[in-house]
Amino acid sequence: MAKDGQKRPSVLLLADEFNPEWPSLPIVGFKYALEIAKHCDVVVATHVRNRENVEKARSGLHVIYIDNEVIAAPMYHMARLLRGGEEVGWSTSQMMNYLPYLAFERGVWKHFKRDLQNGRFDIVHRITPMTPTLPSYIAHKSPVPFVIGPLNGNLDWPAAFAAEQEREKEGLRRFRDFYKYLPYARSTYDNATCVLTAFSHTRADLTRVADDRIVMFPEIGFDPTIFNDTGSLPAGTRGGDKVRFMFAGRLVPYKLPELPLHAFAKSDLLRQHHLHILGDGPELPRMQAFIDQHGLADCVTLEGRKTQAQVAQWMRDCDVFVFPSIRELGAGVVIEAMASGQHLICVDYGAPGDLTGHGTRGDAVPMAPFDELARGFQAAMERAVTDRPRSTALAKSARDYAVNLFPWSVKGARTARIYDAILSDLPAQAFAYS
Repeated sequence: MAKDGQKRPSVLLLADEFNPEWPSLPIVGFKYALEIAKHCDVVVATHVRNRENVEKARSGLHVIYIDNEVIAAPMYHMARLLRGGEEVGWSTSQMMNYLPYLAFERGVWKHFKRDLQNGRFDIVHRITPMTPTLPSYIAHKSPVPFVIGPLNGNLDWPAAFAAEQEREKEGLRRFRDFYKYLPYARSTYDNATCVLTAFSHTRADLTRVADDRIVMFPEIGFDPTIFNDTGSLPAGTRGGDKVRFMFAGRLVPYKLPELPLHAFAKSDLLRQHHLHILGDGPELPRMQAFIDQHGLADCVTLEGRKTQAQVAQWMRDCDVFVFPSIRELGAGVVIEAMASGQHLICVDYGAPGDLTGHGTRGDAVPMAPFDELARGFQAAMERAVTDRPRSTALAKSARDYAVNLFPWSVKGARTARIYDAILSDLPAQAFAYS
């Protein structure tokens, strides 16, 4: 972050996935760039598919659109055909994006080569895609410091959930490590000045990168104007005599959205309270059948898909956020729930385990086969009913953590300080997330 009288860093942001109206990574990239632009002079290079929504947003960002549709379009359609849609088969999607992404960065290099060589930019920063499996064409060419990340990936499927992995069409996951031998994979990490790394599972994957070039920096964030606990009661009291539990997310196999149904089905105590399921997806018919079979209609409601604003209101109205996902890389919804003052119950694996401090800011249930995991969630949910002061205290600890570190404005300011450290030959690790 430039001090008074000093020149603001000039940054070229590479953001293939960058769209204010598309969920998950595209909107994360868009929000992140907006905050960086408050502290730096930014030019964003993105894919031409994002033009309509970016320009409609009138963000004020200087955006250049790269058109590689001659490669990207057929590869996208082939990946969608292999996946059988867009809900499952994530590894297939990543593999099919290798050539299109290299073509995107090659287009960026052709467009900005002279500007980079003439000193127009101080830093090149690739903010999306965030997977370490897609290398950079520009990393070894850039004459200025190259930053990549936040990166997230390398979370193994738990062995006990092979059936869910099959339903997710993630059989190709076993070939993941081959990315390290693809063209540009080594040069990306050998030439990166700084690698922003989301969580411990990704740091373990980046064996070519020394600790002095790693900055631990989760990719997730939240908008405090949308996700907050303003006007809400403390966790454990929002439903009055009844504790209100909720799940929010896509109803897909790896998120185990049916697991809290099992907890309710086996607990006379929980049946006296209420569970709200927000979301839609291929697991919905199985969940509805389970509710009917076990007579849960009076205590479990499938609320359907909701807008972001509606989810935020549900988070303010409910006490406990139940999130049994068994392979969650980033878990932005977890930070949103924390910021909304909810008591979080999650699996102690991947991002949710790290975000809860492995049980210090919520309940982190040890990974186990389905039946044992369901019993662990049942016990944690029952304790949320019987020990409401504890639930309130955990929710407050989680909220303070989220509010202090994860608003997009905080992430943008920290990124600018990392740039300043790089340009001043100072250690950037001081701005890592702890």
